[in-house]
Amino acid sequence: MNAPLHHELPTPLLDAAQARARIDAQWDGDILRQLTDYIAIPAKSPVFDPDWAAHGFIDTVVRHAADWVQAQKVPGLTLEVVRLPGRTPVIFFEIPATRPGSTQTALLYGHLDKQPEFTGWRADLGPWTPKLEDGKLYGRGGADDGYAVYAAIAAVQALKAQQLPHPRLVGLIETSEESGSPDLLPYIDALRPRLGDVGLVVCLDSGAGNYDQFWLTTSLRGNITGELRVEVLTEGVHSGDASGLVPSSFRILRQVLERLEDSATGRLLPPELHCDVPPERVAQARATAAILGDDLFRRFPWVHYDCGGTAQSVLPMTGDAVDALLARTWRPTLSVTGAEGLPPLREAGNVLRPYTAFKLSLRLPPLVDAAQAVQQLKALLEDNAPYQARVTFDSLGAATGWNAPDAAPWFAQALDVASRAHFNAPCGYIGQGGTIPLMNQLSQGFPTSQMMVCGVLGPRSNAHGPNEFLHLSYAKRLTAAVAEVIARMP
Repeated sequence: MNAPLHHELPTPLLDAAQARARIDAQWDGDILRQLTDYIAIPAKSPVFDPDWAAHGFIDTVVRHAADWVQAQKVPGLTLEVVRLPGRTPVIFFEIPATRPGSTQTALLYGHLDKQPEFTGWRADLGPWTPKLEDGKLYGRGGADDGYAVYAAIAAVQALKAQQLPHPRLVGLIETSEESGSPDLLPYIDALRPRLGDVGLVVCLDSGAGNYDQFWLTTSLRGNITGELRVEVLTEGVHSGDASGLVPSSFRILRQVLERLEDSATGRLLPPELHCDVPPERVAQARATAAILGDDLFRRFPWVHYDCGGTAQSVLPMTGDAVDALLARTWRPTLSVTGAEGLPPLREAGNVLRPYTAFKLSLRLPPLVDAAQAVQQLKALLEDNAPYQARVTFDSLGAATGWNAPDAAPWFAQALDVASRAHFNAPCGYIGQGGTIPLMNQLSQGFPTSQMMVCGVLGPRSNAHGPNEFLHLSYAKRLTAAVAEVIARMP
């Protein structure tokens, strides 16, 4: 997607002051109460809670959201909780078009499942203990992205309140996104006749470069998660007896990972995991770097410490803002997100351990096919193992990334009008380093659709980690911006 040229822009269709007054009041009252209750429910995604159906938390948040949507009495709205056998449920709602002659549909997407707790929460915060502080609602899932269904309906209500005509709208709220959306494609196939001719997708599950303007996501990286395991013994043995003869499973694992990543630089070595960055994305990175500057680096909670009386802090992998933007959105990276076979420090004895296992998370450039990358990765890690150790890599999920299509003139103009009307600043364009499996699926299923991928995950909002928060002021303005863009859809 290319940034629009800034010609003289038309007057917004939405009365901004009236819309904001209504949206702010709704957010400060009903929506805030709903999200506070939502955060308190540990509706973890199926990969983190295999017994999700028995525990009932996902069903609870679905029921609460569905009941709230129906209670809004949006004219013409119909809603169904759709359940396919053995799969997590989705909320599907429809609102008929009020614009004469409108033939296309706008699809509103969000999800209600959550990441697990993680560690490191501030002492007075917690994943399931919502807290409102300084205009931020803390707790797991509020920003990623339980707010989406509420914001979508509030945007529609803002249009209705001003009697602005709109196209047909459908909502699809899933509950397996944090597991890689394994259940979503079967639902899309089952609901395809009811989706209609989708001309606009509004995905509210992405991020923002700052909280000062509307940000459109232009690309998403793909993702591979898997378990790398190295086994050398059937049981642990005394390290004094065995070391020097029995190879360390940890050392072998390090050797195997060196095939994948240069540990000195963090660069992934296989060329097939890289792709060329389109020139328009490089140009957008330059423009975004000029907007964000050093804020791009300050958004992360770096460790600061004293070293012999000198203040030190961890350094980023690159100090150039443009290079940093491209590194976190268009280059492959490796993260070790979990480990097994390593006892806690207080329980670790003098034992040469029988195995070491790491959970790996690889982020792939948007144009790299994830399924092919899994096969290449498995061969790279498993073949010709040092000391003939048993080395296995089992993929736990793979999703190909996404690169946005070029913007239609109406869409590019609508984005800038919406950002200037509700943020008093032009629309920003930014790639995201995370993955939304839905976007690649929808781009394939609806190749001519405009993709409005946006969200509230700005600096330090920390989705998936400790102290996740929802920036309420930004969410309110984003809600109004969504309404403006929908109103301008042909």
